[in-house]
Order: sequence, then structure tokens, then C-alpha cells
Amino acid sequence: MKYFSIEEMTKSDTAKAKGIDNTPSQEVIDNLTKLIEAVLDPLRELWGSAIVINSGYRCEELNKAVGGVSTSHHKLGCAADITVGSVEKNKELFNKLLNSDLKWTQAISEKGCRWIHISYVENNLKKQVLYT
Repeated sequence: MKYFSIEEMTKSDTAKAKGIDNTPSQEVIDNLTKLIEAVLDPLRELWGSAIVINSGYRCEELNKAVGGVSTSHHKLGCAADITVGSVEKNKELFNKLLNSDLKWTQAISEKGCRWIHISYVENNLKKQVLYT
């Protein structure tokens, strides 16, 4: 893991404010490590500058608190919401991801690309693209 850490993938202002323990299990840590090594670090290399994690792992309670869907890959440690600072730059990053050779499960341009959701489930690398 070159650019991202487990700590930043589990940090949550909502969890802190609501007193939610968002400590990941070893299985979740393993999944976060795979996501970082297979997608996030290589994407950061392709992008050439910082990528910010808005949301990574979410325990069940935290996922409910932020309005996440019950089937969210965030709950498994297999997803992250990322940004590079603006809608325009996020769109560039999203297109770079889609045109790369990286393998991933799901990429979502969220709310006009205000942020990008990216997931990596090792046995399900279907490269599904969605726009919300």
C-alpha cells in the first residue's frame, strides 16, 4: 500500500460524531488491502496526484447512519467513495478509470460526478458502470 492506508479507509466523521465503533475485522482489513492494492494505488499512479477518500469501510450501524444501501460493498471493505476536488476533475478521473486496464467490480459516477464510488470484489470483477 503506497498511497492509501487502512486508517483513512475506516475514518468517518459521522461515526465519530455519533459514537459508532467502525473498527474493521481482519476480513474487512484484507478486503480493504485488496481494494487499495488492485485499484486505488494504481489509479493514483495513473492520475498523478492526490485522490481523497470520502468514505471507505462502513460497519452496519454507520452504513445505516449515512443512508447506505443494505447491500453496500462498503460494509465488506470492498468499496470507497473518492474525489479529486471538483466535478470536472472527478469526471476526468472517472474517464481515466474506465479507459484503464484496471480490474474492478463497480464504478459509479455519483450525483453528476460529485464523487466516484469504486468497488473491488475479487471474485466478481464485472466492471459495471453506473451513473446517478
